[in-house]
Amino acid sequence: MKILYAAAEALPYASTGGLADVMGALPKSVKKVLDKDSDVRVVMPMYPVVRAKYAEQIELVTEINVRLAWRNQYCGIWKTVNEGVIYYFIDNQYYFERDRLYGCFDDGERFAFFSKCVLELMAAVNFYPDILHSNDWQGALAVIYLKRKYSHLEEYQNISALFTIHNIDYQGVFDFGILGEVFELPEWDRSVVEYNGNVNLLKGAIVCADMVNTVSQQYSREILTEYYASGLHHILRSADAEGKLIGIVNGIDVDYYNPETDPDIAETFTIDSMAGKAVCKAELQELCGFEADPETPIIAMVSRLASHKGFDLVKHIIEEFIVNNKVQFVLLGTGETELENFFAGLALRYPEQVCVKLEYNKALSKKFYAGADLFLMPSKSEPCGLSQMIASRYGTVPVVRECGGLHDTIKAYNAEEGTGNGFTFANYNAHDMMYVLESALSLYENHTEWAELVKNVMKVDFSWTVSAKKYIDIYNSLM
Repeated sequence: MKILYAAAEALPYASTGGLADVMGALPKSVKKVLDKDSDVRVVMPMYPVVRAKYAEQIELVTEINVRLAWRNQYCGIWKTVNEGVIYYFIDNQYYFERDRLYGCFDDGERFAFFSKCVLELMAAVNFYPDILHSNDWQGALAVIYLKRKYSHLEEYQNISALFTIHNIDYQGVFDFGILGEVFELPEWDRSVVEYNGNVNLLKGAIVCADMVNTVSQQYSREILTEYYASGLHHILRSADAEGKLIGIVNGIDVDYYNPETDPDIAETFTIDSMAGKAVCKAELQELCGFEADPETPIIAMVSRLASHKGFDLVKHIIEEFIVNNKVQFVLLGTGETELENFFAGLALRYPEQVCVKLEYNKALSKKFYAGADLFLMPSKSEPCGLSQMIASRYGTVPVVRECGGLHDTIKAYNAEEGTGNGFTFANYNAHDMMYVLESALSLYENHTEWAELVKNVMKVDFSWTVSAKKYIDIYNSLM
């Protein structure tokens, strides 16, 4: 089986969030499961961070020119091999030599060029996959181009396309004035990408792909409703009716997030020997300027500061909650200015109970995961979520709202039966969240029962192997 993944980012090379985690782990997991019966490759842009950090590991494969509408641009194809997976990097400094991965005025043109390069790369390196697995709106045009511009060519006719939606809110919406000028799509393809009077690349990829998946089962059901679909529910219902919409929950890299070997935490620990977690907690308390008290529970959040992550709920009750409870609250992340200002102010008012680090720092995040007792994720929507799984890996008990991947991965603790791996609430309501948090604090006081819950949390297998096998089932069905 030959698989080519197309994505805008992948760990360890370049990352802004969950997509990079997936593209760093899924291809390698698929390769391990299929072993010699597979040829697994990934293609992504060559960003400055790749050139700076991995210059000695990458090699130039070939140089070609790629035509996009009236443009004829240079495309260098570089590669490296990581655990049996070939990673290609599309080199064009005009488009990708930027100080950020996304958020540029010409993102539409940049990722149209990238998508065209994905198809041209196949010919340049003589690799025509059985499956093109493309991701999010930045890779949507790769699917559209495959089906609308290349499928008449013999080499491309047997390539099936799987398109993964990591977050339905980001759709690649553009004015129709650039349909031909930038995206190189003729008028007869207008209907493929048109939605609500604009070009909608996500819609086009959903229509063109042979199969569409989201990153959890629950999210695949949620986006059929108007509340969650950001306007695309009609298109997704059609895809679902055709039997081509499915949900597969993500995994995490259990080697990278491993409390037994992690070099970024104060002391390693295992499910059978938890003394190291107490050391990690003491380090986190020192890092935050708190009193080093093992009896005071720490509630952590590691998140982009955005309203849909549930921060409006946290804002509503957090001051009342910390005043009325013996608890410490720690937050790591960046995002909306209003939220940054609110939590920075909260930390100034309650320095003995609140610590806020307004930064994106992967190594520091692991100290938060390992040192905290509870991990809060009250999301309004959460396609999959990785943080609740990472926290679980480090024996930090998740408190989540039952939506998307949080619903699929965290089940409410049942004290009588001793089952469950966290605390959950259903309604998007601040006081429902506070009630569940207070229930968690009550259980924390019972050391024996809390230790059993922590074991439940750490026993859950969130490795990519389970998810990889489900993706392989899809690939086989498409072939």
